[in-house]
Amino acid sequence: MSQDRAAGDGPLDNLEQWEDDLRDRYPEDVSALTQGSSKSAEAFRDYTTQVKPAVREFYRLNHRHQSLEFVQQKRQQYLSLDKRKMGLWDGLEFLNTLIDDSDPDTSLPQIEHLLQTAEAIRRDGHPRWFVLTGLIHDFGKVLCLFGEPQWAVVGDTFPVGCRYSERVVFSEFFRDNPDDQVPEYQTEAGIYRPGCGLDNVLMSWGHDEYMYQVVKNYLPMEALYMIRYHSCYAIHREGAYAHLLDDQDRHYLDYVRQFNPYDLYTKAADRPQIADLRAYYEDLWSEFLPDQLAF
Repeated sequence: MSQDRAAGDGPLDNLEQWEDDLRDRYPEDVSALTQGSSKSAEAFRDYTTQVKPAVREFYRLNHRHQSLEFVQQKRQQYLSLDKRKMGLWDGLEFLNTLIDDSDPDTSLPQIEHLLQTAEAIRRDGHPRWFVLTGLIHDFGKVLCLFGEPQWAVVGDTFPVGCRYSERVVFSEFFRDNPDDQVPEYQTEAGIYRPGCGLDNVLMSWGHDEYMYQVVKNYLPMEALYMIRYHSCYAIHREGAYAHLLDDQDRHYLDYVRQFNPYDLYTKAADRPQIADLRAYYEDLWSEFLPDQLAF
């Protein structure tokens, strides 16, 4: 293993530090979502402060290593979905082992954070599939428990095999990616054709694409877009790569934008009562998903 790769397996204090950085980058009025929090929307960090060195190092590694070849290798490695089978509570408890107490915005374990997200969606009267999406959208982070480094699990996602957009955060680090030296990959559309649709575009590898592949046969299209593209901020927040979108993308990306505030701004000190919620979420899971999901 190279020195760079060995040193870079854990540049962040924890996976949630990436989401903390997102809230810094995209501050907005989320008062309706933070009523149960001890913090106001404005109290989540102001992105005018300097980005932490650990976050910068994370993106340096992510942008250096997320090449087209790397993505293809990871799809071949994981999309047979033969690593483990898990039900709802097995999955939540397994995911809980990723969480430590260094997250400055919550001391709650992952199961409670995901329930807060789902409960906020439920409280606003959204459909049941939307509530379930809030609960499971981060399940793909189990990739870390399968041995993947942070930069191959979280982080803003982006298309590979075509020219990098300057609207991707820390886009200057793409200069170290081997694909930057492949002329075929550095035209506007690259290996794709304009208007081909995101379903025909390979995205950088991480928990979004992985979880989409796990549940793609079970949930409605709205939910699948939320899961698959919720980390693709260059597209759904910055308007990049518009030349690759088709009409389906333009329609369903609105659902990603609707989901995004629930993903980022629902952490609160009030702890959900898991015992009281368990029956509801077991019923919700069984309505859409098999008892055991293949990961």
